[in-house]
Amino acid sequence: MSEFDAAGAAIQAALDAGARYADARVMVRRTESMTARDGEIEGLASDESAGLGVRALVGSSWGFYAMPDLTDTAARAAGRRAAQIAAASASVPGPPINLVPTGVTEASWASPCAIDPLSVPLSDKGDLLVAATGAAKEAGADLAEGLYQVWDTRKWFASSDGHRIDQHLRECGAGVTASAFGDGEIQRRSWPSHRGQYGTRGWELVNELALVENAPRMAEEARALLTAPLCPSGETTLVLGGEQMALQIHESVGHAIELDRILGWEAAFAGTSWLDLGQLGSLRYGSELMNITIDPTIPGALGSFGYDDEGTPATPRDAVRNGRWVGVLAGRDSAAVAGLDYAGSVRSDGWSRLPMVRMTNVGLEPGPHTLDEIIGSTDDGVFMDINRSWSIDDRRLNFQFGCEIGWEIKNGKLGRMLRNPTYTGIGPRFWQSMDMLSSETVSWGTPNCGKGQPGQVGHTGHPAAPARFTGVRVGVRG
Repeated sequence: MSEFDAAGAAIQAALDAGARYADARVMVRRTESMTARDGEIEGLASDESAGLGVRALVGSSWGFYAMPDLTDTAARAAGRRAAQIAAASASVPGPPINLVPTGVTEASWASPCAIDPLSVPLSDKGDLLVAATGAAKEAGADLAEGLYQVWDTRKWFASSDGHRIDQHLRECGAGVTASAFGDGEIQRRSWPSHRGQYGTRGWELVNELALVENAPRMAEEARALLTAPLCPSGETTLVLGGEQMALQIHESVGHAIELDRILGWEAAFAGTSWLDLGQLGSLRYGSELMNITIDPTIPGALGSFGYDDEGTPATPRDAVRNGRWVGVLAGRDSAAVAGLDYAGSVRSDGWSRLPMVRMTNVGLEPGPHTLDEIIGSTDDGVFMDINRSWSIDDRRLNFQFGCEIGWEIKNGKLGRMLRNPTYTGIGPRFWQSMDMLSSETVSWGTPNCGKGQPGQVGHTGHPAAPARFTGVRVGVRG
């Protein structure tokens, strides 16, 4: 039977078992990854997984059940079981749950892809990682590591409302890291970010990263960091590079505006949120330069798709406009509870996991400046880039981040390289201090966003550019 037939059978069985709404997703995912170390291939992994997941709504409760079997019998059994789980949960009364309407759609969507990543010979991919790590090793790295990852996902979604949507997403990315060993410490430099760069694109993205060309510089900078002075401590003007800005957005904005956290539905993994729905539309989140969008329509970005896992079409929305909090990441049920009229941000990491509110592409709109202008306008400060560590409290409010590399800024110019740069802040206070923002935006991809219990790994995107913040505490307090 076809994928839509299997989904339809599961939905009908759930309705026959008492569900007032049901949907089903058939997913087939192929993955491939390779790692290299010091000019040699270290590991290769590939996998293929297929199955069906069914959601059923009974009263105020969801039930979910998944099967790695697309036969009619298995699909119907999964639908019945999902409805039974929902009915059992509904025996404990809860607040009424409705679903925000979404247009009934029959559609197909595919992500842009010039070079199918899985069609590129393994030998070519291996040669790239061997060359990149070998170049870093020759330039002085004590340890050179490289990796690439590929995901090829096909989805067929159907619902009792009448949806029939199929999608094909191809995602990939790669990176290289050089480490230098010193007396009691290790310094690391990564290109193009601490986990690599990823997007919903084909292998052309990896070709554009120029891993081999940039690997020697990473080794040289890692070696130089061993003897660089420590980042000073105190309050100063902080300039963040675009890659670190992406992490800043992810942790202190993206997770905070997830509606399930705000409602208290999600707390088991990294907590809830400091935001209060009563302040939506009025809360001052940041400076006038802060314009954050939720936009799954950005071509090639890692958080892009045609439709989310509830059949809601991808639509750009404002999260923060001119510094004021105006929007959230929502699903059809959480939006209805909150009195909102939009959803569109629900996904799962596979057929066997319940869809939940996840970030799409959450990022800053470009500012009016360039990085050169930002540096040139700073008399005294610190420039930091490429994330190395992150820590944030369970309300997504207080944070401390460390970067791989820093430079002092003196009289509008970059000065000495700085070792172990860190900074700390409180979300809204920090964002309100942003007084310059570059127009040089890159949509950074985060392929390892964790959420949920059982844990799920989400793919998110973060358009970001260098920015300046005033009065930020940097370094380690004495």
